[in-house]
Amino acid sequence: MLVDGRWTENWQPVQATDAEGGFVRQRSSFRHFVTPDGAPGPTGDGGFPAEAGRYHLYVALICPWASRTLAARKLKGLEDVVGVSVVQPELTAEGWRFGEGGGSTADAINGATFVHELYTRADPHVCGRATVPVLWDRKTGSIVNNESADILRIFDHGFGALASDAFDLYPQALRTEIDALNNWMYPRLNNGVYRAGFATTQVAYDGAFADVFEALELLEERLADGRRFLFGDRPTETDIRLFVTLIRFDAAYYGLFKCNRRRIADYRRLTGHLHAMLALPGIRETVSIDHIKRGYYSIRALNPNGIVPLGPDLSAFGL
Repeated sequence: MLVDGRWTENWQPVQATDAEGGFVRQRSSFRHFVTPDGAPGPTGDGGFPAEAGRYHLYVALICPWASRTLAARKLKGLEDVVGVSVVQPELTAEGWRFGEGGGSTADAINGATFVHELYTRADPHVCGRATVPVLWDRKTGSIVNNESADILRIFDHGFGALASDAFDLYPQALRTEIDALNNWMYPRLNNGVYRAGFATTQVAYDGAFADVFEALELLEERLADGRRFLFGDRPTETDIRLFVTLIRFDAAYYGLFKCNRRRIADYRRLTGHLHAMLALPGIRETVSIDHIKRGYYSIRALNPNGIVPLGPDLSAFGL
């Protein structure tokens, strides 16, 4: 935890709780947008024009929120425009740590050891948790944005002609429907698994568990007409939001987070959605089951002995 720019407390998985002991997620603190001409985006200040090599993305492969942005970066062909650094999967007492090897990298941009150092450089008086993803501006030496939903849209349309137009992840004609499905799915499923895993009372867990499986059943039914993706034959940002949760479910949420009514492998159509997403260009490269398992099972509050399971069998997903 950062207080007035200084690390003051060991990392804890539960950020805050509500009156029933339910998990409450911290809000993101940096909300500027990269735009083709540098004009202000929906939030924050302007002055962040699209430029190749100017921006850098910090991610954890364990993290679904960070993996959203990696997927968008791939689908929009921004690999040579926006660099990326990957933290180690295990959560330390000081949060995310950089380190080379095993799919992780050093911080070649700022030379930081921990992600929280980036936050202090961006704001010497910052308070709160140091989360990923982080979109960094090399020119100003500061954080542009640390909200995954924003960064996903920045990559979709903020880089203009520097990005590929092969995929439109937020098409104008579907925006109202996309926003509605995103807003429905996030609390029930994307964050619902965390609400189950980090619940501190039985009533909070029971409610979250019910939400997760109601959402999975309804999404399974949505795909019953044979569509490959949630809105038809083309992926949108909502498919990315679903994918990053589904791909972690059997490996981590089913066991560690006690979401153990059914596996995703038991849902035929959701398994098909996973296959369709993994077949998209570059998406498979954003997935590391090794990082996912090592990362989640390093959470001492849930797994005090730190034992990483050898399973599960993910061959149903081609992994």
